[in-house]
Amino acid sequence: MTKEKDIRHQDSICTNESDLQYKWYHNLKYLLLGILFGIVFVKAEIISWFRIQEMFRLQSFHMYGVIGSAVVTGMISVWIIKKFKIKTIYGEKISIAPKTFNKGQIYGGLIFGFGWAITGACPGPLFAQIGTGAFAVIITLVSAVLGTWVYGYFRDKLPH
Repeated sequence: MTKEKDIRHQDSICTNESDLQYKWYHNLKYLLLGILFGIVFVKAEIISWFRIQEMFRLQSFHMYGVIGSAVVTGMISVWIIKKFKIKTIYGEKISIAPKTFNKGQIYGGLIFGFGWAITGACPGPLFAQIGTGAFAVIITLVSAVLGTWVYGYFRDKLPH
């Protein structure tokens, strides 16, 4: 089995792409992980519109605890990768490029936060909410896809 990389666009730097073709059942592990991820979301109550509203009204620490634990886990993971010079399964060096601040991140964060507060959904739990029967969230999903398309269309005209 050979490893093929193809960088197709400036935005895909640090993204490895592979032309390897696998049978359909090789992707079942991702489906199972997605289902497990959704179950964790449901059990942790982070798909609850009420929990999200409590967070934005500063009435409950629950969501801040979940988000904070995710941030700490990410920080520890990056530290471990850098400290022990961990490589990919193909033996390639993992490089984490420094990020620069852009004022567009403020605008994007505000739009994201407003959408999250209004709909009670962010991209992670959307599918778990749909899976629990909250089909009204499909409107949020369609709106997110439409927003992504609009961003791509106007990208060159937006501040970065």
